[in-house]
Amino acid sequence: MDRLAYDIVVVGGGAAGLRAAIAAAESDPKLTIGLVSKVYPMRSHTVSAEGGTAAVMRDYDNLELHALDTIKGSDYLADQDAVEFFVAHCPQEIVQLDHWGLPWSRDGDGKIEQRAFGGMSVKRTCFAADKIGFHILHTLFQTSMKYPQIVRHDEWFVTDLIVENGAAAGVVALDIRRGELSYINAKAVVLATGGAGRVYEFTTNGFIKTGDGMALAYRAGVPLKDMEMVQFHPTCLPGTGILITEAARGEGGTLINKNGERFMKTYLPGKMELGPRDILSRSEIQEIREGRGFEGPHGAYLGLDLRHLGEKAIDERLPMVRELAEKYLGLDPIHEPIPVRPGQHYIMGGVSTNLHGETNVPGLYAVGEAACVTINGANRLGSNSLSECLVFGTATGLSAAAYAKKRGWPRGTAAKEALAKEEGRIFGGLMKHEVGKESVAAIRKEMQQIMDRDVGIFRDEKGLTDACAKLATLRQRFVDVGVADKDRVFNTELTQALELDFMLDVAQAIAWSALNRRESRGAHSRTDHTTRDDANYLKHSLAYRGDGAPRIDYLPVTITKWQPQARKY
Repeated sequence: MDRLAYDIVVVGGGAAGLRAAIAAAESDPKLTIGLVSKVYPMRSHTVSAEGGTAAVMRDYDNLELHALDTIKGSDYLADQDAVEFFVAHCPQEIVQLDHWGLPWSRDGDGKIEQRAFGGMSVKRTCFAADKIGFHILHTLFQTSMKYPQIVRHDEWFVTDLIVENGAAAGVVALDIRRGELSYINAKAVVLATGGAGRVYEFTTNGFIKTGDGMALAYRAGVPLKDMEMVQFHPTCLPGTGILITEAARGEGGTLINKNGERFMKTYLPGKMELGPRDILSRSEIQEIREGRGFEGPHGAYLGLDLRHLGEKAIDERLPMVRELAEKYLGLDPIHEPIPVRPGQHYIMGGVSTNLHGETNVPGLYAVGEAACVTINGANRLGSNSLSECLVFGTATGLSAAAYAKKRGWPRGTAAKEALAKEEGRIFGGLMKHEVGKESVAAIRKEMQQIMDRDVGIFRDEKGLTDACAKLATLRQRFVDVGVADKDRVFNTELTQALELDFMLDVAQAIAWSALNRRESRGAHSRTDHTTRDDANYLKHSLAYRGDGAPRIDYLPVTITKWQPQARKY
């Protein structure tokens, strides 16, 4: 067992975690920073982002317009002070990445090129072909290696937070390669573990997106904010859930039904395919329900048509789109439309934080998709998420560094007690349970199917009530889950069980938050409460973990200058 200590522990090696670690390291070279990631950082989910990252970089654009687009896109559930902070800091993050060597796509004048994205009034999305996440992650990872004070613990899985005298004091983590638990003392802990898409069955998210950081904070007494706000992306490949980037529509791609019609003219004639994701996803489901979808081996779908763009444009600006279509569907988008349908993509909610990543537990911070700051409200605009990781990664890293410099080292027995508790729970419990009564795979599949069916694009009281009851039963059944593989080294069955434990907490927070919001707003679409209700629900939901169902409370939305209006495009 290792006994480690760092001034700051960052949990998660994606864009948000790396940016926070770099900002902390640059603020004071004397600070020590532990970067703990359950995968090698270059396998973090940031690598999957394709389309681009938003920032005001041209004379035709301005900060007020970016803010208004974001707030309108959020269906007025975004905190406007957070949005104003966000848009003001986006441009400098783009320039910083440029200085660190990110190979942006550029126009004829050598300026960073920008493309159109859904819900944006102007071309605001900076890009690097259609592989921006790959390039951002490479750039940040390589930059982080300049700082010897950032010490990585790759393939370490954090299972618990250490809390001493009401403040965060480190983490307990499983070294997956050795199969050993260790505690890591810290003056500040930053959670940057990404989203929780794997609580759904049909999702664009990789298998590592299991809500770990959300559940860790939730169990430490931090509320999860706006968890009912789950984004479904309109263009996913049937069968796999692989994302076809919004950049394909930004470059001029169109959505067609089986009759060859651009059906978005019926639903959103002003923006067509460049409308917000929530509206596009609902429109697609409506087309399918009314019998205008294509039929395929994985059910009904619509077509994403790029044929009119031509081979040269597709190969220069959307090479990965062509590669994905050829590899996973056996078709060439130069000659055939790409089959697409909506799939879970992003969690707008997360660990409740302020502008600087601070939670209600001193010394505990969260950032990126794991956090809810909140700039996304009820619907995130495409290309704002990578910018969010960068802007708030910087802010959170600086805030955690300032806190750590003022705080003394934890001196109590909380770390040893937390470690002993985790060893009993994991090695004395999960690893020793009788195998056969309950399995990880069976409970996980039931959870995902419940979420897809009842907590999906369209929701109602009956379905949500049923989902909450069934998820509670799954939570109870989990205590009987056993692990057949008793070897501690690289025990993926064990890590999947621990991830499922986290996901069940997150799924309950989503379902109960959705049940209690009896209106339709952004991505939260209730068929039994079809209109937005500002009188009763212009507020953030806060889910607090309890012995049974989560306790749902509320927090006012911060309005600075943009009064809520009807959301029209």
